Amino acid sequence: MDTFYYETIGRLETMGVSRDYILGWVGGYLQTPKREEQRVTEAYQAGYDDGMGKETTHAEAWKG
Repeated sequence: MDTFYYETIGRLETMGVSRDYILGWVGGYLQTPKREEQRVTEAYQAGYDDGMGKETTHAEAWKG
């Protein structure tokens, strides 16, 4: 794993971002298959999309 991965996860946790967003971000960043359809939330999808792009564009929307 590279330092970007660990630094980003730490920053997201410090920001208080939703657990679903973080789990989605990790899945997207690692390019793992998505959760099954009935378990995908909006936060997870936003995180997954951001992770695929190696960015955190939508993280602010999922704080708290």
